[in-house]
Amino acid sequence: MRRTSASLVAGALVAALAWASSPSSPAVALDPSAGVADLTQDLNQILSDSRLTIARAGVVVKSAETGEELYATDAGKLLIPASNTKLFTSAAAAETLGLDYRFATSVLSTGRKAGKVLTGDLVLRGTGDPTMLAEDYDALAAKVAGAGVKVVTGKLVADDTWFDARRLGNDWAWDDETAYYAAPISALTASPDKDYDAGSVIVAVTAENGEVKVTTTPDTGYLKIVNRATAGAETDVLIERQHGTRTVVVTGTVADPYQEWVAVDDPTAYVSSLFRDSLTRHGVKVLGRTVTGAAPEGAKELAAHESMTLGELLVPFMKLSNNIHAEILTKAMGRKAANQGTWAAGLKVTTDFAKANGVQVINMRDGSGLSRRDGFSPGSIVQFLSAVRGKPWFGTWYESLPIAGDAERFVGGTLRSRMRDTPAAGNVHAKTGSLTGVTALSGYVTSADGEPLIFSIMLNQYLSGSPKDIEDKIAVRLAQFSRTAAGGDPVQLRTTDPGPAGDLECSWMKPAQC
Repeated sequence: MRRTSASLVAGALVAALAWASSPSSPAVALDPSAGVADLTQDLNQILSDSRLTIARAGVVVKSAETGEELYATDAGKLLIPASNTKLFTSAAAAETLGLDYRFATSVLSTGRKAGKVLTGDLVLRGTGDPTMLAEDYDALAAKVAGAGVKVVTGKLVADDTWFDARRLGNDWAWDDETAYYAAPISALTASPDKDYDAGSVIVAVTAENGEVKVTTTPDTGYLKIVNRATAGAETDVLIERQHGTRTVVVTGTVADPYQEWVAVDDPTAYVSSLFRDSLTRHGVKVLGRTVTGAAPEGAKELAAHESMTLGELLVPFMKLSNNIHAEILTKAMGRKAANQGTWAAGLKVTTDFAKANGVQVINMRDGSGLSRRDGFSPGSIVQFLSAVRGKPWFGTWYESLPIAGDAERFVGGTLRSRMRDTPAAGNVHAKTGSLTGVTALSGYVTSADGEPLIFSIMLNQYLSGSPKDIEDKIAVRLAQFSRTAAGGDPVQLRTTDPGPAGDLECSWMKPAQC
């Protein structure tokens, strides 16, 4: 289910109205009431889990109503946030770009049209729209044909200069280069479906009549497919693009249909290929070769496409924890604020916004949290979550956060299989985070007394056994929290199986299990 920006705002304002920081010493009741003493005891118990013995755990809980810090341990320590970084990127984008912001993609001509012949170049210009599908480029090609153009004597120019030419983020691991969640960033890109994983192609395999058939979505000849797979009794297949190439090698055995999302090597070249193919299908012949470059001043617009609004894009971005959206929005913020579509300019926008809202411990290397050098403190995250509650866009942003236990992908998102059938289900709105040895959960929950709480849980450097159930236990306990509970009352720390995705976010487990 996809919601419009307006419906998100309307549905969220009531929740936002119900919806507040400094690091302090851990493991003691910060409020003398029995309820807070019980909460402190229970959270200490949860965090005594043996998996955290050699790990680092930072947890902060704060009342959004009173500003009281109800619990804190290692509140000021710099920890790896993983996708909790997106809390800062998305909020800064809402503030800087506005919820009505749209990405524009256009086709321009640089010459004169005489009859059906365009004497000059045809320019495809992008501004980073991550929601562009192959069908959208096809629609642009149809508009060019509809304008009466049948022959272009010049070149097809791909103008991706809205962003710089740097494709991969700071500190991204070399072995993630072909993974869809670390796809290269360009102002001209395309997604294979409406999860909008820009810069990737879906490669699917099926066994038919004893042979393995390989197909792509969208149908494209951009990738070179080397099919070495064989039909077998089970599906044990590897689909992998070779580093620095367009070659995808398929090996193993196939019994049942299977698919993988694969990052392309160069989004601009990939999109140029899609667009040229679409022009050909619509009877438009470009005589020149495909090149990259900026559209000259005075080029005339032949066709244009606008994306959904940022308010609408926040849903797939935050619910599914889309890394590429985060990086594209980072560069878009840099372009708007400093006329530079770079990581450096965009990250300055986000960090300046965070600091203006009281954040003290912050180190941002990218917009998504894929870098292991990103760093925040749980105290800073709670401070930020408190500060943004007063923003006019908060309602829409709050509703874009994953909601615990809601099975609908575009509602529950990365929390759809967690905390089901507990007081946290339908209550916790929070952002997940996952890297090897790193997990985080930060957001909002309403207590048993109806008191809105803000929390951040950051667990780093554990070696084995996912501790996401520890996050869930804490969130459930916060949903059960009552200031009036008598001391010594039993507390049920209930959690459920995290679901088929296990300890990973849906953004890391792309197939149907998410």
